[in-house]
Amino acid sequence: MSNTLFSLAGKKGLILGIANDNSIAFGCARLMRALGAQVVATCLNEKARKFVEPHTAPLDIELLECDVEQEGQLQAVVDRAVQKMGRLDFVIHSIAWAPLADLHGDVIDSSREGFARAVSVSCHSFAELGKLCAPHMQGGGAMLAMTYLGSGEVVPHYGLMGPVKAALESTVRYMSLELGGKSIRVHAVSPGPILTRAASGIAHFDNLMATAEAKAPLQRLVTLDEIAQLSAFLCMDAASGMTGQTIYVDAGVHAMD
Repeated sequence: MSNTLFSLAGKKGLILGIANDNSIAFGCARLMRALGAQVVATCLNEKARKFVEPHTAPLDIELLECDVEQEGQLQAVVDRAVQKMGRLDFVIHSIAWAPLADLHGDVIDSSREGFARAVSVSCHSFAELGKLCAPHMQGGGAMLAMTYLGSGEVVPHYGLMGPVKAALESTVRYMSLELGGKSIRVHAVSPGPILTRAASGIAHFDNLMATAEAKAPLQRLVTLDEIAQLSAFLCMDAASGMTGQTIYVDAGVHAMD
């Protein structure tokens, strides 16, 4: 069996959504580089850049700004990544957002505008990314989005993001069908709770982590590196027979209900 099956050497990837060195996107970018991939990554804006660039620059990762709510920015990022690297072999989408007022309230109290913006940023941007990236993945590859257990079961205080992540997972399945003929594999990675900047916006997140740790068969939470390791495997040729799945890396919490 060829060792290249379990390697990212020579692969070219675009990773969206680094907020700081605790971001899932950064954990993925760091490991992908260590495994030999060339990576272009994004942060939200100039304000975020000062928290991100000190960590990406030493890894020789070009950092671009991308606010998916701004017309044309996603297109510009894909164009620049392809200009720099020539093609794309994997794409990781680690972007989620909802207005705090809607996120902290009940789903039935969420505003129409807030719900729509949450879906646009957290879900539709992945579909848009698929359209933009597919022409540059001529040799096939992988596209990953980050989800959470609250998509399929009620998690207290997860609120609006539950329906939004459910929509994202459904989008992943449809994209797997639509892009399968191009040998592009599409997955949702579902990590257990981990303290990222995005997660800190969820009310009572400390309680959510404590509950997950108590339920987990492994009797602990997962690490940033463990999330990145699963993501890296899914981007390798060794995962060529897999697509359309929501794959958990949560110390077994999902199996307990």
